Amino acid sequence: MAVEKTEVVVVGAGQAGIAASEHLSKLGISHVVLERDRIAEHWRSARWDSLVANGPCWHDRFPGMKFAGSQDAFVPKEVIADYFVDYAKMIGAPIRTGVEVSKVSRNEGREGFLVETSAGPIEADYVISATGAFQIPAIPPMVPETAGLTQIHSASYRNPGQLAPGAVLVVGAGSSGTQIAEELLRAGRKVYLSVGPHDRPPRRYRGRDNVWWLGVLNKWDMEATPGVEHTTIAVTGAKGGYTIDFRKLAGEGLVLVGRTEGYKDGAMQFAPDLKTNLDRGDANYLSVLREADAYIAQNGLDLPEEPEAHVIPADPDCVSHPILSLDLKAAGITTIIWATGFGVDNSWLPAEALDDKGRAAHNRGIGAMAGIYYLGLPWQTRRGSSFIWGVWHDAKYVADHIAKQRGYLAYAPEAAPAKAAAEAETV
Repeated sequence: MAVEKTEVVVVGAGQAGIAASEHLSKLGISHVVLERDRIAEHWRSARWDSLVANGPCWHDRFPGMKFAGSQDAFVPKEVIADYFVDYAKMIGAPIRTGVEVSKVSRNEGREGFLVETSAGPIEADYVISATGAFQIPAIPPMVPETAGLTQIHSASYRNPGQLAPGAVLVVGAGSSGTQIAEELLRAGRKVYLSVGPHDRPPRRYRGRDNVWWLGVLNKWDMEATPGVEHTTIAVTGAKGGYTIDFRKLAGEGLVLVGRTEGYKDGAMQFAPDLKTNLDRGDANYLSVLREADAYIAQNGLDLPEEPEAHVIPADPDCVSHPILSLDLKAAGITTIIWATGFGVDNSWLPAEALDDKGRAAHNRGIGAMAGIYYLGLPWQTRRGSSFIWGVWHDAKYVADHIAKQRGYLAYAPEAAPAKAAAEAETV
């Protein structure tokens, strides 16, 4: 039985895989995109019901197609998934759904790779891993199952009605954890939120959205520096988008605690760092305001003043008198939601393509193992890399590199003139 052959196999048909397909097609590079589920599956099945985009749709999209409706809207997750389905149709992306890749191995004694899939093997010159970095929900092995609590990851949370009656502890105050905690608070739940180090940029300031400010201030194109790629960001597009203010939420009944350190004898232990973490978030927030003010002044923009935005509320009681140990049963907590990020599963890739921790070994998406490429990783080339619009630009860089390598491999030197003449004389 003949083995199917193509130049590039793209693994994953989310935003990264579709972006890769568009750029490969523009360069005339044959390829196939393999997706084990549906197109943009995680937007449909690995998000809570009320999730909307964290940025307005004029910004959080691919250049080739706008979202329908208001361009300032924060669109629901289902609309985002449908957008990618429509975009894939528009560009004629060769996507095969329901096909799972189990292994990629380098061909022996010749160029290229063998890609083993649930639909049969495929030979390819290059492989692009477009599965991203948000694959395996990470729950710290901290609270034993014998504690009598329901423990779920934020990827499994859907809505307040899903949870058993009682108070909820949300661990992790990035965008997901904060939005889930607030939704539960609005639903009448008693909610505790464990807050670690974070940035909390303003949603809007002086008539412009945060994504606009990050653009004109060149923040989106910041390259990765040690530690920066791990910064938790608290931002939301819910209810039309607003600035997350933890002190304000505490005033409305949300109980803030510091970074979660452990569990002992039925009680969660928290670090005494709540105020430090909040102050860090405030410093980030105020720095954006100051840079925005300077930009406005320097460029003579006529934008409305907003002095009240610089006012930081007083510390609520849960900050000035922080809880360091919380008896879960006494607090009535029946559910812990871990908004603690994700791990990756790259076991299907060759070991030479990974670092000693099993992560993608690459430079700007170009793999340490020749012929292997990556897309959709946080800070892959810049701050915007894991965002919808950012991955599109990274995909162009990767596709261009493949085209360049393809050109080198296609080169065949001409016979030297002297050698050709000598050969002609012997004929």
